[in-house]
Parts: sequence; structure tokens; C-alpha cells
Amino acid sequence: MDLVNNFVTRLKAALPTGDLAELNTACGATKKDIDLLKSTYPNCPQSLITLLEKIDGTYWRKYGENEIVVYMLGSDVEEGRYPYYLLSTQQMLDSSKEEEDVSYLLEYEEDVDPRINPDGLHPETYIHFADCMNNGGTSRLYIDFNPSPEGVSGQIIRFVYDPDETMNSPVLSLRRLLLHPNLEF
Repeated sequence: MDLVNNFVTRLKAALPTGDLAELNTACGATKKDIDLLKSTYPNCPQSLITLLEKIDGTYWRKYGENEIVVYMLGSDVEEGRYPYYLLSTQQMLDSSKEEEDVSYLLEYEEDVDPRINPDGLHPETYIHFADCMNNGGTSRLYIDFNPSPEGVSGQIIRFVYDPDETMNSPVLSLRRLLLHPNLEF
């Protein structure tokens, strides 16, 4: 898929030397893991599958003797100062099994995008695929398969948690995220 190939090429060109060396030790997910992701989430975007076939995560991910921690996705949070790690296929499957408690959003209803289902993220209705550089404590990215009537199934949503500011907004699609990433690390 040209979209993913172009993204990976641009990513590698933007990474600092040490991060590039780490990323070059990565390999793609196993066919078994990809098949499990696809069977669990039949509407999983092909662009995510293709990306995982090239690089199966960069979040404390072991490849042989090497453990890598590399930012892969840019961010618009704090002017791009909080990029994201890509979770591995197994990390995605594991972290998407539980209901995400988003009850605190009820306090900030006016800040929550109307395309996001106010009922929250229920098991197997989302894929948690990326964590912010601070281990997901501030921000996480999800593919949402259960949006509100105003949303679109497969939209990417970002939950930013900050006690002083809560922003929750769709990025719209993985294609848009890969086409227009902030690649300055």
C-alpha cells in the first residue's frame, strides 16, 4: 500500500539517528497475530494492517535481543510535543479487551466532539493503537467502531486527559493521520 510505504519512508527520514537504528531492528507482525486482529476487528483499516505487517509496534517492543521505544505518529497536542508510539498487534488486542472508563467526560460534555459516542468505548468496539510519549497517561489514539450517529465507524479518536483541559476529538481516519503527520521529533 503506497500510503503506508510513503509514511514509513517519511518517518525514517525524519527520525534521529538513534531512533532510526532502533526502528531498523523492527519487523512485521506474524500472520497469526494479523489474522487474529482481522478476525476480532473485521473492519480494521487495511492501512493499519499494512503498517503492522511492516512494523509490529514501537512501544517497549522486543525484537529478538533488541527492545525498541520509538515515536511513530506525530501529534497536534502542545504543538506536536507529544508524539505517539505504535502499539504492537498483541498490545492492541490486549488493551482493547476492556471497557475504557470515560465517565469523567460527562463533566466536560461541551468539550467532547459530538461524533464520539457518549456511552464510551466498550470491548471490541474500538482498537487502542497508539500511546502518547508519556506512556499513554495524557493521550491515547483509538479506532472507533461505535461512534455516535454523527460520527463515522472507523474514525480515529484521541482522548487527551488533563485535569485542567479535556479534549476529545476525531482525527477522522487513519489515512489522514498517515498523510499529514507531524514528523518532527
